[in-house]
Amino acid sequence: MRTTAKENRASIWKALLWFDVRWRAPGTWAFALNRITALGLALYLAIHLVVLSSLARGEEAYQAFLDTVNLPIIHFGSYLVVVAGIYHGLNGMRIALTSFGIAVRYQKSIFLGILIATIIASIYMFLRMFHLI
Repeated sequence: MRTTAKENRASIWKALLWFDVRWRAPGTWAFALNRITALGLALYLAIHLVVLSSLARGEEAYQAFLDTVNLPIIHFGSYLVVVAGIYHGLNGMRIALTSFGIAVRYQKSIFLGILIATIIASIYMFLRMFHLI
């Protein structure tokens, strides 16, 4: 049985709605943010390994690497990696606690605390990384 183009579009739209976390429970937000930060950290790791492997090419490659790393966009990207690491690590502890049946009743409160701690730590890291304090 063949599907029509209209049915295909409806199926794609339905699949995309799965990713829409608006008006969903805090657990869905925690899950989505955890997955996004995991993908970002995995991408960073892959890029990091490729860049570091290019350093084996010699002194010119190392100097080119240092020139690239000193760009403001790279510093901001490093900041985003730190923020993702903070959130992902804290949320991982929440997941571990609830997986063992500890503090299951307080998941929403813990998630809110994680968001607040991430915001505070992110502001502090921004000020430190960009030499504002």
